[in-house]
Amino acid sequence: MSEQKMAPYGSWKSPVTTDMITSESIRLGMTALEGNDTYWIEGRPSEGGRNVIVKRSADGTTIDVNPAPFNARTRVHEYGGGDFVVDHGTVYFSNFDDQRLYRVTPGSGAQPEAITPALERRYADMIVDEKRQRLISVCEDHTNSEHEAVNMLVSVPLYGQQEQRVLVEGNDFYSNARLSPDGSRLAWLTWNHPNMPWDGCELWVGELDADGFVSSAQLVAGGTGESLFQPQWSPDGQLYFISDCTGWWNLYRQRGSNIEALCPREAEFAVPQWQFNMSTYAFITPELIACWYGDANGGHLALLHTTTHELSALELPYTNIGSVRATSTRIVFAAGSPTEFAVLAQLDSATQKFTTLRRTNSMQLDPAYVSVAQPIEFPTEHDKTAYAYYYPPRNAEYIAPAGELPPLLVISHGGPTSSASSMLTLGVQYWTSRGFALLDVNYGGSSGYGRAYRERLKGQWGVVDVDDCVNGAKYLVQRGLVDSNRLAIRGGSAGGYTTLCALTFRDTFKAGASHFGVSDLDIFVGDTHKFESRYLFGLVGPYPEQKDLYYQRSAINFADQISCPVIFFQGLEDKIVPPNQAELMVDKLKAKHIPVAYLAFEGEQHGFRRSENITRSLKAELYFYGKVFHFEPADQIEPIAIDNL
Repeated sequence: MSEQKMAPYGSWKSPVTTDMITSESIRLGMTALEGNDTYWIEGRPSEGGRNVIVKRSADGTTIDVNPAPFNARTRVHEYGGGDFVVDHGTVYFSNFDDQRLYRVTPGSGAQPEAITPALERRYADMIVDEKRQRLISVCEDHTNSEHEAVNMLVSVPLYGQQEQRVLVEGNDFYSNARLSPDGSRLAWLTWNHPNMPWDGCELWVGELDADGFVSSAQLVAGGTGESLFQPQWSPDGQLYFISDCTGWWNLYRQRGSNIEALCPREAEFAVPQWQFNMSTYAFITPELIACWYGDANGGHLALLHTTTHELSALELPYTNIGSVRATSTRIVFAAGSPTEFAVLAQLDSATQKFTTLRRTNSMQLDPAYVSVAQPIEFPTEHDKTAYAYYYPPRNAEYIAPAGELPPLLVISHGGPTSSASSMLTLGVQYWTSRGFALLDVNYGGSSGYGRAYRERLKGQWGVVDVDDCVNGAKYLVQRGLVDSNRLAIRGGSAGGYTTLCALTFRDTFKAGASHFGVSDLDIFVGDTHKFESRYLFGLVGPYPEQKDLYYQRSAINFADQISCPVIFFQGLEDKIVPPNQAELMVDKLKAKHIPVAYLAFEGEQHGFRRSENITRSLKAELYFYGKVFHFEPADQIEPIAIDNL
């Protein structure tokens, strides 16, 4: 390697390009197994963000199941998931453009055929009821635009012109309809406003009559203060599920009238159910479960014996595990580590041999340019501890001038109940390889640390999350790792809200980037989709009873307190955080003569999926920081308009 060049932080030329992030990368979505075949969804930025179902046969050959322009993505709850189901090689999927269900047989040459009518109905989380030749699906009915959408469980005939039938209705939300192996019982999860599924939900089981309708139903577990996850029948007909009734999401099963804990411990065997058909465990045999869990030592894939209750962690080169599926011979899961990009991996149950089925990025990044996540703990308000992953700047070709400290980019993740990951991503390395330090904060409210940590944010959104992001930045400043005059914060969605609150109500950060973030809670609570329409009742307080609190926690109302530059990014078709949330804030900052930039993208929803828009937003944000922190990026970047700078 040639001698290192000296250049200011932020101005380093990086091998991590936006082309790598877009054209050479995919997003892994839902997975499914049938026999020796493996199916998964990959989101392709190079195809405008289209979701493609891919089938991989045992011999390693792959084919696309849904031809262009079909886009396998449901809009139920807007976040989707559970976009397709497989039955004897035939695939049923939800098409994004019209939200109808389609049937297609891979390799047949036939075009997908619609099996649901052209109505304002959306479908997700389908299962096949072979005995009755139907799908059982979550349905979200939008036909009455004057009222909130209606959610229910319905049966959809596989063939013919029979009508759809409602199986279960009356509550606000449903998920995880699952048939017992003999087809006689149906289990499902349900919850009502203002709860989210990670706050509290219920598990029900219904007996099915000769016509396939629920003749009687019984509450198995759950309530308003207990979160349940992934009910699943074992091959021998026992009902399993995950509950956080002890404060940690652990595995349980129903045996007669009793509920039995399988592996009680201070560990999380589940994650917040933001999408349908999420899976953290799967049956290999009735006596053996493959499962993910996370504890103080990180994430693990393990085997759980249902008779002895013994939990055996597998030795893997991965620290991040998800989407666990299994058959009697193999385990398939999404995986990654701080030094390896996300992959879809397969483990032979007998030989423990690994196979990589699909890589999210085919490139090999030189370790000399990789900043590896360093888990840290730091003190925060009320004598509590918060968590984060710290990434120092790293580029083998460059060093900074003596005495210069790097700018810090603090990331506030979305959700806000999701969590930061230590897995290698180009989105992080894009910044660190250019000379930024980065802190990805798991503020109070994040998942992975038990229910009590999640509930730190209860009634405190815009306070606890902001405190933890601020204190994380201060912790690095105190350790002499970053430049206190070049601290920036960025976040998307809920993370964008935290970003705007941090810039408004604290004076720690010198710049910020809000990606489709919430600025006005009062507008948001009445102008978002059904799934999250009461979410703020738990995060902030009941509305309109505590309308004043919503006002106090909204950055839009105190924009005159912002004294640093801000850049906004927004999809113009976003139904979760509508464009007015950004535009109102931009107008306020312009009027106050604060440096502000706004980039809006036609055709984008909540999160950008098109390669050209991902590229533009990344480069624009780098350009913005360069102007604010006075460095010249090495990249060729089309300038953006920054008002008042």
